[in-house]
This record gives sequence, structure tokens and C-alpha cells, in this order.
Amino acid sequence: MQQMVLSAFTAISSSLSASTTHQPRRWRRRRIRGQVRSAQEPAKLKYNKLGDSDLLISEITLGTMTFGEQSSEKESHDMLSYSFDQGINILDTAEIYPIQPRKETQGRTDLYIGRWMKSRPRDKVILATKISGYSDRTFLRDNAEVVRVDAANIKESVEKSLSRLSTDYIDLLHIHWPDRYVALYGEFSYNSTKWRPSVPFEDQLKALQELIDEGKFVQAAKLQGLPKIVSIENGYSLLVRCSFEVDLVEVCHPNNCNVGLLAYSPLGSGVLTGKYLDASSGNAKSFRLNLFPGYMQRYNSPLAQEATKEYIKVAKKHGLTPVQLALGFVRDRPFTASTIIGATTMDQLKENIDAFTRAPRPLPPQVVDDIETIFKRYRDPAVL
Repeated sequence: MQQMVLSAFTAISSSLSASTTHQPRRWRRRRIRGQVRSAQEPAKLKYNKLGDSDLLISEITLGTMTFGEQSSEKESHDMLSYSFDQGINILDTAEIYPIQPRKETQGRTDLYIGRWMKSRPRDKVILATKISGYSDRTFLRDNAEVVRVDAANIKESVEKSLSRLSTDYIDLLHIHWPDRYVALYGEFSYNSTKWRPSVPFEDQLKALQELIDEGKFVQAAKLQGLPKIVSIENGYSLLVRCSFEVDLVEVCHPNNCNVGLLAYSPLGSGVLTGKYLDASSGNAKSFRLNLFPGYMQRYNSPLAQEATKEYIKVAKKHGLTPVQLALGFVRDRPFTASTIIGATTMDQLKENIDAFTRAPRPLPPQVVDDIETIFKRYRDPAVL
């Protein structure tokens, strides 16, 4: 950051000295100081239209899956307030939150958010939530042998979410994972033995249409018979790129389906910060992957750690922090509508937001070239 400020100061002062040689020295000094202050001020967040909807969302989405497990209600409210004061206007939750999912805590994240939202104008908050896919976590439903994505499950899920969130409508609704079997969460290939009958897509869309008709789900796109898919929420980071870039990026193109990506785990569940490289650090036990053994460990595999070390070298080489490099990469991708950031402390949250507002925009070509060099050696090291 000091290098950036210095170069900006040099350019400004050189320009001013050439163009204000006949001005009083005191005026020139004030003008230069004012210009330097503006150069140090962080840039404001950008806002993007989400797919074909009328939603204008901030380039950062606040993820909330730690609220109610790793973060207390006060900490959660403080982070919500700070985020929205910085210009973030969309938050992402899910009926299954907080993580790790447990019957005793399920829905607590929504309750925290709902109590916070009472202090904010509802129309200023874009609220996104998610219906769980096929699951044996029957505690999500009142009476179910298995959780499905059919009309009854969708309706029960949304009704309960509305109650917990203390609101009468949802702005953006995702299906958290599919009803059908697909390779998910680090699986490398499709396992045909896991095939199962699934709820037809048409039935899922019809159920969502009923919610729209009831006014419980606000879909701002122009509807043509059934709800238009406007966004997709996928893991995307320096450690996980191929599956999205090869299989899904096409649907994000404005001339194709114009679906906006909400990228989750842009820091590889925190691994790309480098904090997991030192297992002996004093607060390592409080890190999520250490608190919940087995959870998202793909991001911390030996190969992923190797790649992380290389990316951290690139960040250091170019005067960036690891967080600035990782979040800047996802931020600058042409198909990214918004990046979902999460935090368990205010310091983490501020560092993540600052990576958008204080880091170079876009990342310089030399940085991108170095990223691609590493990518050629470590293609998706977090995919098992």
C-alpha cells in the first residue's frame, strides 16, 4: 500500500508542479495535500446488475454461515452493520446455517439476521437464502424421512425462513445443492452408482412460481411462464477454477443465459490467507478447519498447501497481501457478479472489504501472468 500511495503522490506532485508554477506556494501545498488525501481514500464498492433481474447488488456479498456458531449475536450484528455501512447491500444465508449443521443450532443464523434487520429499512437489504437439496438431515423438516426439493419441501423451507428472518419476502432464492445426484464439494468425477430418482426441474420451478405468486419470493426478472434463473452460487478461487471455467462460465455470458456468479469460498475457506501453513500458531485451534475436522479439508490438502505457498510468493513479489491477491483475482473475473466473503471477527471482515477498495483494480497484468503460471502447475489442487 505504501508503494501505491508513493507512486500516486509522485505522479500528482509532478503534474502539479508543472501546471501551477505561477501559483502562490501556500495554495500549491494545500492543493497537493488535498490530492494526496484523495489518493489514499479507498475506492467505493462497485455494483452489478444480477443476471436478467432488476437487482443491483454490491460486488461483495456478506456470507453469514459462521453466525450462531463461531460468532456471537453481538459480533454478528456488528459485522452486519459495518458491512452495510461500507456499501454492501446483499447478504447470503441458508436454512441449514450455521455451519457445521446441527439440530441444536439450525436456523440460528437466520434468527440473528432477523433481529438485526428490524433496525434497517427492509427495502435497503437484498436478502438471499437457500433451500437445502436432497439430504438425510430430517431436522430441517417437521415430518420427513428425507429432505427433497419438491413443492412441499420448498414451501415449508421458505415459510420457516421467512419466520426466522422476520420478513414477509425473500429477494433471491437458491437451491443449495441439487435434488439429483451430482459430483459435489471436491468430488472429481461422476459416480454412476449414486444415481437416484429426482424431482423434475419443471416441478421445482412450478413450486417456486407459486411462492412468487404468493408474494413471498420477489423475483425481479420479467417472467416468461416460469421463474428465470438469474444467479448461480459456486465455489470459485485460486484453488478451485476448472469445473466452473470449463463447464459453467458459458451460461454467465450476457449473450447466452446471462446468469450471474456469486462466488463462495474465494479464500479457499481461509487457506489462501496462509494462516493454515503454520500449525503451531497461537490461535490455530480456533480456525474453522481445525474446529471441524474433515470440513472443507480439500482446501488444505498437501497439494493445495503447495499451491498456496506459491500464490503467497506472488502476492509478496507484487506488494500485495495474500487476501488482496486472492480476492482481487475473483473480483476481476468478467463473470463474477459478486464475491461472498465471510468472517468470524471484525478484523477479518475489514481486511476482506479493504481488499476490494484498496488493492489495485484490476490486478496488474504482471500479477495475472504470475497467477496463470502457477495455475498451469497446480490445476485445482483442492479437487480430490
